[in-house]
Amino acid sequence: MTMKTKAFLLGTLLAVLSTATFSQNTKRFGVEINSGASFATQKLAGAELDPGWGFEGLFSYNFFNNATVIAGWGWNGFSASESFAGADMDFEETGYILGLEYSYPVSKVSVFARGSALYNHIEVENDNGDIIHDTGHGFGWQAAAGVHIPLGKNWILSPGVKFNSLSRELDLNESTVTLDQKYLSARVGITKKF
Repeated sequence: MTMKTKAFLLGTLLAVLSTATFSQNTKRFGVEINSGASFATQKLAGAELDPGWGFEGLFSYNFFNNATVIAGWGWNGFSASESFAGADMDFEETGYILGLEYSYPVSKVSVFARGSALYNHIEVENDNGDIIHDTGHGFGWQAAAGVHIPLGKNWILSPGVKFNSLSRELDLNESTVTLDQKYLSARVGITKKF
């Protein structure tokens, strides 16, 4: 294949993809804020976690048909009356999210599924709100599903569920504790499309 032929095929492919992508009269960018209750699915290093709360701020770009890339930051907090770190401790997971979403239109709404990588850490705070331990950032994952409900004027309501999994090690004096945090969240998000 000659260089001219390769250039022609590449140009044709790019033209077809951009036509398919930009011929839809949709807004490509979005900003989402979601929040809701979280429930640990197992003990955290022996500590029974009370139900928690969290939120995320996400940016999205719809790059092709029903496929969207998402990126953002999230926080989720739990408390425990008794734990390896002492009494009345809070465990806060914060960090970054990067993932893909696929949505499928069903009548006037769309169902969606997301898979994301997390780069998060877990902070242990005492009852005064002081950070007494920090695991440092590391990779985890998140899976989410829900429904996008158009509200008009480029606003979308998105109720759904998320599952987060993060495993980090925490150095405590002369010992190391493995924090394997897994939880299910019921979230409601609001998105503005641009």
